[in-house]
Amino acid sequence: MSLSEIEKKAKKWSKDPFSKETREKVRELYNNKKLLEDCFYKDLEFGTGGMRGVMGVGTNRINKYTLGKNTQGICNYLNKTEKGEIKVAIAYDCRNNSESFAKIVADVFSANKIKVYIFNQLRPTPELSFAVKALNCNCGIVLTASHNPPEYNGYKVYWEDGGQIVPPIDKLLIEEINNVSFEEIKFNSNANLIETIGELIDEKFISSSIKTGKVDKINSRENLKIVFTSLHGTSSTIMPKVFEKVGYKNVLYVEEQMEPNGDFPTVESPNPEEKEALSLGLDLAKYSNADIVIGTDPDADRLGIAVKDLNNDYILLNGNQLMVIMIDFLLNNLKSEDKLNTRQFIATTIVSTPLVGQIANYYNLDCKLCLTGFKWIAKMIEDYPKSSFLIGGEESYGMMISDFVRDKDAITASLFACEIANYLKENGSSIFNNLIDIYIKHGLYKEELVSITKKGKEGKIAIENIIDGFKNNPPKKIGGSEVISIYNYEKSQRLDLKTNRVTKINFPKSNVIEFNTANGTKVILRPSGTEPKIKMYISVNINLESKEQYLEKNNFLNNRIKAIIEEINL
Repeated sequence: MSLSEIEKKAKKWSKDPFSKETREKVRELYNNKKLLEDCFYKDLEFGTGGMRGVMGVGTNRINKYTLGKNTQGICNYLNKTEKGEIKVAIAYDCRNNSESFAKIVADVFSANKIKVYIFNQLRPTPELSFAVKALNCNCGIVLTASHNPPEYNGYKVYWEDGGQIVPPIDKLLIEEINNVSFEEIKFNSNANLIETIGELIDEKFISSSIKTGKVDKINSRENLKIVFTSLHGTSSTIMPKVFEKVGYKNVLYVEEQMEPNGDFPTVESPNPEEKEALSLGLDLAKYSNADIVIGTDPDADRLGIAVKDLNNDYILLNGNQLMVIMIDFLLNNLKSEDKLNTRQFIATTIVSTPLVGQIANYYNLDCKLCLTGFKWIAKMIEDYPKSSFLIGGEESYGMMISDFVRDKDAITASLFACEIANYLKENGSSIFNNLIDIYIKHGLYKEELVSITKKGKEGKIAIENIIDGFKNNPPKKIGGSEVISIYNYEKSQRLDLKTNRVTKINFPKSNVIEFNTANGTKVILRPSGTEPKIKMYISVNINLESKEQYLEKNNFLNNRIKAIIEEINL
């Protein structure tokens, strides 16, 4: 889109139906052509987690009108396709403007004769997923930008199963949204159709979370010392109640981070993937000699965990490590109770550690793979009605245990992590020692994610060019090991380079390219669906015979990953 076209597009925002405040802000943008371009050069799109972006005026920003347009489109679809009473549930997180945005969304739904249940204050995203099912809603909305920086907000859409929207619904909704003009948005609410919800849903959600995450084999919960932080997010409304009901009395809260705050004043980024986000929790853990540190992101769907390593130093587990510990523990527990059968399955994504598949094979279970985005894991429950879902996870610190929630759930996962730590402590072990035992049994797997930010219009083009370059000129070797297969998810094809045979892969089309080498190395490149980033996932592995070999072989794999990063050089 040329600058003149962008200016023409922006000019429409300088008159009715846009507010006086919006018009003034748009006029100011004409003094900064680059910013004007970024605000209007495209419309915000649904990615792997819905719609997410920087707050401000313009079609490429989160604001009253872009949220209203999306909501009006959803209303139009629901009113066309559903019979009888249509119901939606709405939640919001701690971010700046989340509450006011949630009320705008509620107004639009009610103005379109749709019954609205809206939480009385901020709540975790998994509770919204739960509420959709518990209240028999057709749709759910949560206002959140997950772990993104403070200037971001977002809009996740859930469907009647409690999971995020997936094909074909997403495309049908987008068609409706694209057909909506800003003049058509109904902002005048019908107060009679808006009902506030809160404690009753809390009680049901907490009860289900405890039923799922509690381990019956534990004798006492008084000896495990826990440090917990909500990172200024929504888990502060629920997690203390969960700990109390289960019987954990030795919980230390990072008090300055338990107060919800959309500016996230104590962290650079409220992202539990990053060690810095848990620094205050780690300081408290060192002071108190805690057994485990847990931090959740602002909407409480992801968690980060720190535990003591072999040297008794605190170490932040990555998402893959957290996932394999939880999966292995659950499956081992079920096996000991003779509760495993061949109809059950576990699930993970193509960018997560292959170790999950190895664990599934050991327990003679099916491990189903899907594209990045937790919505695909939740979708499997509907796709395989004759099978029984046990647990699913992804490398980006998301876990879903059982199916009472149809999205990643840091509330239940936080409890389950504490239960695992407690059980292992009672039995003379620890989470990290348990992880080493898993590596000895199945192989030492090491993963690394490289994310390169490329903002704006130019960044989007650069990301596409990089990925196209790897598709058109694939490497023959990676890290000195021959590439033996290439998965092109955009073409739904797998190429076996030894036989030159092309086979179809049964995945939705996505701009993802995967390379597998003779020594088990896996490299995947894809654009982020929620951020202006290109992401590269690296997985390497080696046999581990004993605990004494761990440090040496872990360093060996670190060096292999470093060499691959330098070789590919994004």
